[in-house]
Amino acid sequence: MSLAVEDRLAVMELISLHGHLVDDGSLDRLDELFTADVTYDLTDFGQEPLSGVAAVREAAWALGAANPVAHHVTNVVVTAWAEGRVQVRSKGLGIRADGSCGSVSYDDTVVRTAEGWRISHRRVSARRTPLGGMTKPR
Repeated sequence: MSLAVEDRLAVMELISLHGHLVDDGSLDRLDELFTADVTYDLTDFGQEPLSGVAAVREAAWALGAANPVAHHVTNVVVTAWAEGRVQVRSKGLGIRADGSCGSVSYDDTVVRTAEGWRISHRRVSARRTPLGGMTKPR
């Protein structure tokens, strides 16, 4: 199934908006990113998945100063999956106040709602090893 260019751009802007809202502390606007019942999967970080926008918001507030000061999203790949639903994979770089940084992969399910495209499921995976941990075959 193909995705209209307008929809592809809207989805890519949605993914990009995440960093702006979080870095600005505009957590009251997370409903512009996520469905009300979003699942935000942080199991790769040893945490239970969060359920709902309020839980995502509260988790960000709870991190406080431990939040990155900058979230940069790049390498966004959108693939059509079904009518009104797409899969999106992107990379994220988080810069901390001390200058250290980390890298993640975001795997998102994005759905069309009456308000526009929204993320209904996000899995965040830490990038910890080069080449995905793969080694050259012998």
